[in-house]
Amino acid sequence: MSATLRRAIEQRTATIGVIGLGYVGLPLIRTFIAAGYRAIGFDVDQAKVDRLNAGQSYIKHIDFAALQADIREGRFSPTSDMSRLKEADAILICVPTPLTDTRDPDLSYVEGTAEKIAATLRKDQLVVLESTTYPGTTRDVVLPILANTGLKAGQDYFLAYSPEREDPGNPDFSAGNIPKVVGGHDPISGELAAMLYGSVIPSVVPVSNCEVAEACKILENTYRAVNIALVNELKMLYDRMGIDVWEVINAAKTKPFGFQAFYPGPGLGGHCIPIDPFYLTWIARKYHMSTRFIELAGEINAHMPEWVVSRVAAALNDHGKPIRGSKICLLGMAYKKDVDDPRESPSFELMELLREAGADFSYNDPHVPKLPKMRHWDVPEMHSQELTPEFLAAQDCMLISTDHSAYDYDDIVRHSQLVVDTRNATKNVREGREKIRKA
Repeated sequence: MSATLRRAIEQRTATIGVIGLGYVGLPLIRTFIAAGYRAIGFDVDQAKVDRLNAGQSYIKHIDFAALQADIREGRFSPTSDMSRLKEADAILICVPTPLTDTRDPDLSYVEGTAEKIAATLRKDQLVVLESTTYPGTTRDVVLPILANTGLKAGQDYFLAYSPEREDPGNPDFSAGNIPKVVGGHDPISGELAAMLYGSVIPSVVPVSNCEVAEACKILENTYRAVNIALVNELKMLYDRMGIDVWEVINAAKTKPFGFQAFYPGPGLGGHCIPIDPFYLTWIARKYHMSTRFIELAGEINAHMPEWVVSRVAAALNDHGKPIRGSKICLLGMAYKKDVDDPRESPSFELMELLREAGADFSYNDPHVPKLPKMRHWDVPEMHSQELTPEFLAAQDCMLISTDHSAYDYDDIVRHSQLVVDTRNATKNVREGREKIRKA
């Protein structure tokens, strides 16, 4: 083991470099700084770097006042200058791993980052990939790029994988208290990575290699995707049978063993669950296997926005109105409640389907004041509408896609003509329940 790196970790004099200043990278930086480390944050998006240096927030739940103090006092340095990677003793990669339009893994961010690291790689550095990916990525994609330097992993520098487990908006769990799975390319790399994370996180779970750690994260998110698909399918079935799926789930979860509650919705959102299982289906094809269970779950979840729009159409039809020409306001563009993260949000597909059907579309989201440009959607210039009594009364339908806590559901139902609820957000509303339709 590198005595130099080991000593730097023990004494907390190691400089931590984090590549990717987003929903994963920034909380990770805060965790290391809080433990006494100095951090350099890297991002190719100069606008993010400039906003950080100007003390401006672009992720609502991050404590930017603390980050400003860290920058001011020299504990944190945001930069787009990748030549400074040589200053870091440990480099943690937190870059996106999206899918292509054909649902194949897009590792261009990982590959590009590895090439930037290789340009400055020196002895006694630890490189850890945190981005979610398929088993084998660290060894088959990152390692060969770093090997072009002539330095040897496990001897000159050290290479590991440790999956991020960030859950934006979760008040109980953050980067500093979620158990950290760590797998090394070799035993020494794994030991050093576990030592680094163990110096800032109470629980570290070492595994035998990178592939196990990579497969662990894919399993976690595939498990969720499959179970969400199950309750989404049951929601459609029980709706046809006249049974409230939410009441069924609440009854089932009283069983103290053998059942974990998952909840239906208008589709899957976020940077993990809609994407990660398809990394597994892709690598399975390379091994001449088909992951039918996962692919079926993906089909069900992907179908949910269309099903929701069909329920909107049925609800409007009960009022003698078609979707075409109806004023429909969607509540919530973020992919989950109480966050400002719109990545992969099903709300964007709902918007596209409703606009294609001729709806007079608008939206409200207290966390997304303006619609951002999205990778897969043609997003119009649009701002969040204020939910005044006059605005609510003028809409033919209010469609709840994201159940933000900031919404006054009693007030929304009181002033609306019709409310279609995909999240059971109106469960406690007593007056005007005749206006509510579940979807």
